[in-house]
Amino acid sequence: MDIIRIRKKNHAFLHVDCEPSVANELCDFFTFFVPGYKFMPSYKNKMWDGKIRLFDTRTKELYAGLYQYIEEFANAEGRDYRIELEHDNYYGLPKTDTPIDMSFMKDLILTAGGNPIEARDYQLKAIEHGLTRKSAMLISPTASGKSLIIYSLLRYVLDAQDKRALIIVPTTSLVEQMYADFGDYSTQDPEFDVKSMCHRIYAGRPKFAEDERVIITTWQSIYKMPGSWFEQFGAVFGDEAHNFKAKSLTSILSKCRDAEYRYGTTGTLDGTQTHKLVLEGLFGPAFYVTTTKKLMDEGSLSDLDISVLLLKYSEEFRKGFGKRSYQEEIDFIVTHEKRNQLITNLALDQDGNTLVLFQFVEKHGKPLYHAINDKRINVVKYFM
Repeated sequence: MDIIRIRKKNHAFLHVDCEPSVANELCDFFTFFVPGYKFMPSYKNKMWDGKIRLFDTRTKELYAGLYQYIEEFANAEGRDYRIELEHDNYYGLPKTDTPIDMSFMKDLILTAGGNPIEARDYQLKAIEHGLTRKSAMLISPTASGKSLIIYSLLRYVLDAQDKRALIIVPTTSLVEQMYADFGDYSTQDPEFDVKSMCHRIYAGRPKFAEDERVIITTWQSIYKMPGSWFEQFGAVFGDEAHNFKAKSLTSILSKCRDAEYRYGTTGTLDGTQTHKLVLEGLFGPAFYVTTTKKLMDEGSLSDLDISVLLLKYSEEFRKGFGKRSYQEEIDFIVTHEKRNQLITNLALDQDGNTLVLFQFVEKHGKPLYHAINDKRINVVKYFM
C-alpha cells in the first residue's frame, strides 16, 4: 500500500510527500484546461499547453484548501493509498476542526441604520462553519448579508489572535462600502470603532497602517507588495472572490502564508472545475450558505420573473456576418437602430422604475439615454 504523507508547509500550502508514480497521478488529478485556452496567444504560439496544474511535482506543494480532494483521490475505486498526516509544531495538522462557542454572537451589538438587528439563521450557520474550519469559500447570493457574515467572522478572529486582518475587494467603491457597512453594524458597539480599527488602502492612500488592526483594500493596491508585508496578517478575507482568478490575486493569497483564518465570499462561481478548485485552494472548501430561491420563499427578496425577448434578424443580415469578427458583430448590434428603438419603447412602456443596463457607455448607453429621454419629453408634450 502506497502512503501519501501530508503536512502543512504553512497556512497557504500543503507539502505532499509520496512516491514519484503517485505524485504523477496526483498531478494529473489536479490538472485542468483553462477556460478559453484555445484563444490565448501563448497557446496559439505553442508556448503553453492550455492547462493549469495545481500540484507541483517539483516542490510537492498544493493549495491548503484542497486537502479534501486528496482524500477523494486516495479513496477512489482502484486505488489503495493511505494518507498519513504529519503535525507541524507551528502550523499544526493539515485537517482540524475546532468546535466554536457561538455565544460570542450574543455579545455583538449589531445595528443597521441605527436600529438593533440579529443575524439570521443561515448567517449564523455560515459563521459557525467558517470558524470551525478556520477557512471556507462561502457561496451566498446578493442581498443575503455577506458583509454581516464577514463582520462577524472578523470580530471573532480579532479576539482569537493578535495579528491584523486583511480584507480584499475588487474596487475602490467596495472598499468604502465595506468600511461604511462595518461602521453601520458597530454604531452602538463600544468595542469596535471603525475609524480607529480600519485602515483603507487604494490609489493615493498609504499602504502601512498605524494602530489599525483591519486593512480594507483593493487587490490592485497591494499585489506588488513583498511577501514580508503580508506577514502582519493572521486572517485574510476575499469579498467578491469570483474575481480572484487573476494570477496577481492568487499571488496575494499565496503570500498570506501566516493567515490561519482564510475566507472567501461570493454570490456565484463560473461553473468551471478549474475556477472552483483554485478558489477552494486559496480559501477552503465551498459552503453554500443559502439560495436566492430560499430568500424569496421567506420574503427576504422580491419575487423574480424573467422574460427573454429573442430578436431575429433578416437572413440577409445573418449571412453577411459569417466572416466578421466578434467586435464587428458587437458594434453592429449596439448601433442597430431598430433594436435600440425596441429597447427605448420597452423601457418607457413599463410600470414603476426601470433599469436599463449596457456595456458600452459612448456608443450604446448615451444614445439609449437620449432616445429614451427625448421620446419621454415628446410624449409628455403630446398629452399636455
